[in-house]
Amino acid sequence: MDLFEYQARDLFESYGVPVLQGIIADTPEEARAAAEKIGGVVVVKAQVKVGGRGKAGGVKVAKTPDEAFEHAQAILGLDIKGHTVERVMIAQGADIAEEFYFSVLLDRANRSYLSLTSVEGGMEIEQLAVEKPEALARVEVDPLTGIDAAAGRAIAEQAGFPAELVDQVADVFSKLYDVYKGEDATLVEVNPLVRTGDGQILALDGKVSLDENADFRHPAHKDLEDSASEDPLEAKAKAHGLNYVKLDGQVGVIGNGAGLVMSTLDVVAYAGERHGGVKPANFLDIGGGASAEVMANGLDVILGDPQVKSVFVNVFGGITACDAVANGIVAALGILGDAATKPLVVRLDGNNVEEGRRILAEAAHPLVTVAATMDDAAEQAAELAAAAA
Repeated sequence: MDLFEYQARDLFESYGVPVLQGIIADTPEEARAAAEKIGGVVVVKAQVKVGGRGKAGGVKVAKTPDEAFEHAQAILGLDIKGHTVERVMIAQGADIAEEFYFSVLLDRANRSYLSLTSVEGGMEIEQLAVEKPEALARVEVDPLTGIDAAAGRAIAEQAGFPAELVDQVADVFSKLYDVYKGEDATLVEVNPLVRTGDGQILALDGKVSLDENADFRHPAHKDLEDSASEDPLEAKAKAHGLNYVKLDGQVGVIGNGAGLVMSTLDVVAYAGERHGGVKPANFLDIGGGASAEVMANGLDVILGDPQVKSVFVNVFGGITACDAVANGIVAALGILGDAATKPLVVRLDGNNVEEGRRILAEAAHPLVTVAATMDDAAEQAAELAAAAA
């Protein structure tokens, strides 16, 4: 789960990371009141979970409360890369002398943590990594020891911070790692981390991504969810405990096991190239228990996507045998009734496959076609989707 900037700021403050005052506002009037309360120069910042806000006109400096009102009026409702601004943060202004960059993230490839640090902050890190890779220090972080004072100083020195700043920024790095570890995050990023004219080190713009697998340890994380902008299909799937991600395509995909589903997406995309560029519409892993209820919930979510024109059910029977899956499909279609209106191509293989195919053949549901192989099923699903488009 990605957090809004104001949520990241609040988390930083709770861990002792130095930040400036920030007040959220949902209306121009609230923005004016916030600017009056903070006093002095403020920055009106669009709260959207996407980069490039400044270039899109979503970040404006206001010298007076009336200017804050005007900027908020212009920013609220603004579309930034497909995200509509519903809220702004009125942030205290800062006398910026230098801008730096720091992040700590999950390094999946090396099964460890990684810190990325640069004395050249402010620009997008992807751009910096391409244009000036030598300016970006990459330091592995040992999960057992984290970023203590010594590790923080080592990171600062490798990134090229001046000697007089090393201890100061190292302390901030340690506190930011405390956020990362304490909240079970997969990313904590500050861009820019700044030195002010009077020598303070401040985190001006924070980005935090939380690991939803650790939500059971953090009941308070539920309060951070952005239900208003969450995709309704993903919200529905989440409520049913399904592993679902919506994609921009026409062939709905259901499989058991993340690896099989990922392979199915590739096969559908490849077959779709021969049928007008048809693509997979989603990732949906029903796991090992393809009961009637689970299958019905999965089909209900996929069939609720107006972009879906056909559905590919790809199951390899293991612990859950193919006959149980077939019974689940038949029962699910019975549960959905008239709500099931789009063709299903089913490929079964593995444990008890012949019995599973017999059950589907005997049911003879008009929407169901049984394919012998994964490639054949993908081809048929793509062809059906293209014909219905």
